[in-house]
Amino acid sequence: MNSFWEEVLVFCQTLTNTIGQQLMKDFGQIEASRKSDGSLVTQADRWADQEIQQAIAQQFPDHGILTEETEHILPPQEFCWVVDPIDGTTNFTRGLPIWGISLGLLYRGIPVFGFVHFPPIQQTYHGYWFADSGLTGPSGAYLNGKPIQTSPDEPSLNHIFNLCARSTDVFQNPFPCKVRMIGVSSYSSALVACGASLGGVEATPKIWDIAAVWVIVQGAGGAFIPLEPQPVFPLQVGEDYGKRSFPSLVVSRQALVEQFLPLVQFIGDRVF
Repeated sequence: MNSFWEEVLVFCQTLTNTIGQQLMKDFGQIEASRKSDGSLVTQADRWADQEIQQAIAQQFPDHGILTEETEHILPPQEFCWVVDPIDGTTNFTRGLPIWGISLGLLYRGIPVFGFVHFPPIQQTYHGYWFADSGLTGPSGAYLNGKPIQTSPDEPSLNHIFNLCARSTDVFQNPFPCKVRMIGVSSYSSALVACGASLGGVEATPKIWDIAAVWVIVQGAGGAFIPLEPQPVFPLQVGEDYGKRSFPSLVVSRQALVEQFLPLVQFIGDRVF
C-alpha cells in the first residue's frame, strides 16, 4: 500500500506543478463570470478542471472523480478524487496571490489523503488521515515536504482566527483572537494545520473546498467540526453535491472546540 501512496503523492506534485505554471500565466489577467450560486468561474477554472480530470483518468482509471466545475454526483468507485481546480477564484482574477489547486482523495466516501498547492506563494500542503477506514500507510501532515503540527497555544489577542465573508457576525460577542479574512477556504484551514492560526470558520464551503484540508488539518493534530447536526462524511453515492454547503469550524486541537464552538455555532443554523 505504501507504493500506492507514493504514486498518489508524486502524481499530485507533478500535476499541480504543471497546472500551476499555466495558471500563473492567467493570474490576474482573465475575466470571470458568475455562476448560479453566486461564485465566480473563469475559462482557467474550466481548463484546469478538464486537465485534472484527464490526468486522473489516465493515471487511476479505476478511480471516480467529483469536481467543482463539472462532476457533482458522487460515483460508486471505492476511491474518488474531489477536485477544486482553483480555490480562490476571486483572488485569482483580482491579482491577489492566495489561491490554490485542491485535490482530496476519498475512500468509501471519506477523505484519506489531501493535497493543496498554492502556486503564487509556492506552498504545498499534503496529509494523510486514515482513521478507521482500514487503510494503512503514511501519517501526518506536511508543508513543502516538512512535517507540520497545529499550535498548542491558548487563545489570546496575539493569536489569529480566520473568518469567511459570511461569518462576520461573530463580532456580536467579544472574540478571543485577532481575526483575519483570507478569502480562500483551503488556505484558511492550512494556516491552522501549520500552526499559524488557532482556528477558522467557513459558513458555506462546498465539498471540494474542504475534502483535502479535512485530512491535512487532522493529520496535523487539529479538529474539523461540522456546524450542522449531521456528519459530513461519508459522502453518499449518487448524491448531488453541487449546491450543498458544509458550514465548518476548524481548530488547532479538540480542547479548543468548547471555547470557539459557542461563538460560531449560529452559522450552521442560518440559511444562505
